[in-house]
Amino acid sequence: MLAYILRRLITIPFLLLGVASVSFLLSQMTKGDPLAALVPERMMSNPEVVAAVKAEWGLDQPLPVRYVVYLGKLVQGDLGTSFTTRRPVATDIAERLPATLELVVAAMIIGTVMGLALGLLSARFRGSVIDSVARIFALIGSSLPIFWSGLILLYLLSVRISLVPGTGRLPPRVDPPPHTTGFYTVDALIAGDVGLFVQALTHLALPAFVLGWAVTGVITRLVRSSLIEGLSMDYARTARAKGAAERRVLVGHALPNAMIPLLTILGFTFAYLITGAVLTEAIFAWPGIGSYAVRAAASLDYPAIGGVTIVGSIAFLLANLLTDIAYAWANPRIKVH
Repeated sequence: MLAYILRRLITIPFLLLGVASVSFLLSQMTKGDPLAALVPERMMSNPEVVAAVKAEWGLDQPLPVRYVVYLGKLVQGDLGTSFTTRRPVATDIAERLPATLELVVAAMIIGTVMGLALGLLSARFRGSVIDSVARIFALIGSSLPIFWSGLILLYLLSVRISLVPGTGRLPPRVDPPPHTTGFYTVDALIAGDVGLFVQALTHLALPAFVLGWAVTGVITRLVRSSLIEGLSMDYARTARAKGAAERRVLVGHALPNAMIPLLTILGFTFAYLITGAVLTEAIFAWPGIGSYAVRAAASLDYPAIGGVTIVGSIAFLLANLLTDIAYAWANPRIKVH
């Protein structure tokens, strides 16, 4: 196992190099002028200003030269400087990544718990009203566009009945807790501020539910189908023959086997949500890397686009590796090579 992990880790830098190269070339091929983010509109007609800005940011160099310079900085851990914020891209991402991770972790917890519960109920009471209600709830969550469900729930629960707060990570004019992990809920608990923890948690609840509801549908269908298949296997019939209750057969025998295909979905979904929670972050004014990526793409901020791409690629590669390791841990019959 250790040798397998080391081999996979060695390949990650080469895969990231390929991703970075493709991302750089595609961003350079897009139509549009990044100077719009670097030069004020009133100065665009001044050729001296335009030439000076191009020279400052290296935009006057041929594409192969810019590519070599980009890779050279990337090897040193330098993601470049953002055209729009004028700050290192690594700094921008480091500040925004904890917000996205907090949202994604909460959404994964909500989606996994609801998906497992609904999948268990649906398989246990297959063909009943409970089965139909669980499947409909899961289907709605996975079918509705996130921007629509997010706006509707925000309007109903926040504007109409004020059950949950509105947008943002904290109320206006409320200072965040001292930075330790970047997770406001965790940092508030570390600081011993229960009131701030409650405020951070209530602001996190609705966007995490909206994002997790979409995950619920996939998990529910997968768990249901895996459990139904497992309940018809020989080990389930043997357990029933020995006098085990149906609940024991479902939870103690069928569910552990259903967890193996679920690991793939969980690993991929977590990595996808890190850079795929764009709509949720936009609706709830959540200052994560998803909203950062949208602004970077709108302004043709090449360094920022490349930085977000690298972060997303690392998330997918690590999630894939951890999923394979979890496979081997969950089922010793699976061999890694």
